[in-house]
Amino acid sequence: MYRVGIGQDSHRFLPEASTKPCIIGGVIFDDVPGFMANSDGDVVFHALCNAITSLTGEVILGNVADDLLKKAGITDSRVYLEKALKTLGNQKILHIAFTLEGKRPKFLPYLEEIRTSVAKACGIKMSQVGLTATTGEGLTDFGCGDGVQCFCIVTVYSEGSL
Repeated sequence: MYRVGIGQDSHRFLPEASTKPCIIGGVIFDDVPGFMANSDGDVVFHALCNAITSLTGEVILGNVADDLLKKAGITDSRVYLEKALKTLGNQKILHIAFTLEGKRPKFLPYLEEIRTSVAKACGIKMSQVGLTATTGEGLTDFGCGDGVQCFCIVTVYSEGSL
């Protein structure tokens, strides 16, 4: 059985003077401030968590992540993703596709590094991770440089019925 999940996440940047790092797909971007978020605000890992939630019905962001933050002070979205991956049970990830929208930071030089980071976090090959990026030609707040938006589609396979 094949199934497809979809997820989205977006965050605005903090003020330029902020010292919070900007983390996207587990990669630190030094030329922009971090995101307005209780966590590190990693839109790639958050969108993937939401895509997994659309498959499993297990709410990670808003339930599990909030609990980890309140009880243990965990703000690392990689930990949230680990929790989401466990909810897949016997479903195996075949492919993950992401699209990022934002005027900044410049994504192109980091696409391969983000793909590698996601693949490692998910225990899959880099060839199973697709990633595109656009500025959106300035038609949205993201395209104007106010934040970053990410969409994610994850395809999974499991033998038998769910």
